[in-house]
Amino acid sequence: MSHDISDNMPEAHDASHGAVATHGDPFADPGLPAHEPRRTDIDERAAKRAERQVSLLFIVSMLATIGFIASYVVFPIDEIVYIFPIGHVSSLNFALGLTLGVALFCIGAGAVHWARTLMSDHELPAERHPIEADDELRADVIEQFKTGAAESGFGRRKMLRNTLIGSMALVPLSGVVLLRDLGPLPEQKLLHTGWDKATPQNPIALVNMNTNKPMKAEDIIQGSLTFAKPEGLEEDAEDFQVQIAKDALMLVRIAPEDIKDNQSRELGFEGILAYSKICTHVGCPISLYEQQTHHALCPCHQSTFDLADGARVIFGPAGHPLPQLKITTDEQGYLVATGDFDEPVGPSYWERPR
Repeated sequence: MSHDISDNMPEAHDASHGAVATHGDPFADPGLPAHEPRRTDIDERAAKRAERQVSLLFIVSMLATIGFIASYVVFPIDEIVYIFPIGHVSSLNFALGLTLGVALFCIGAGAVHWARTLMSDHELPAERHPIEADDELRADVIEQFKTGAAESGFGRRKMLRNTLIGSMALVPLSGVVLLRDLGPLPEQKLLHTGWDKATPQNPIALVNMNTNKPMKAEDIIQGSLTFAKPEGLEEDAEDFQVQIAKDALMLVRIAPEDIKDNQSRELGFEGILAYSKICTHVGCPISLYEQQTHHALCPCHQSTFDLADGARVIFGPAGHPLPQLKITTDEQGYLVATGDFDEPVGPSYWERPR
């Protein structure tokens, strides 16, 4: 049986619908043009075809989101590939950008196609009124919302509804996966430094950061600030920056009677105290020292530590004192460390024991 679309043609509309008499005024409101039906309004087969197209876009979006998550697992973070005409790019970044872009584009394209082909396209004029709404207007808005929801086919076209819900539900998973990129899991790497290999039987010498030579106790002048690193840590090492970010020391010499904290005095040697150079706020290197007050100042955010009192925080946003290293001298009189810091260095983090 032939399908005659003329059976579904709407009744003719008055071309003057919404028109306003001009009375010779060229600027008068001309009103709305006559409504012209779309193909999908008069041909159910065309409407079904548009519904399948929209659903296909939502399905592609779901597949792209799954591809985004799979790419994050499959592609190595350091793999570089050549892609014409872009050039050499990270395979992981390219895959993540492509899949997420497709997922978001298909949702947007599907929504636009749905609105342009299947939702009602009747234009309804509404006169502008004051902002406040009376009960009649609110009731009218609710009624228009219900009418729009019914005309959109959201309840009647189940395939559209289900694929839209599926694609919208999967896309946020991309953001959840990206949380993994906040950084590698710290595991036990932040709990210890390069000084943890030091023991009383096998100490590690303190090396001056400027001269790269071991230091004796008499090299540390009272009132001065000296920076040190562990012996064996070379600046040309591949992981030097990573290691020095945890191992850097600052040495001060304070008259023993001026040291207020007994534990701090025991960890030092003849008034020489070895503290972490890494600020406990956001990890900036501390480099300012006031010899009269024995205060060390972080130049980034002005956290101030009293080195004569266990490096406790006396000002600023730092959350806890600077860790201190146990030091002594070897048989030749060189300063050495006999163990790791008494607590993890640097800023606080979730897994920090204290």
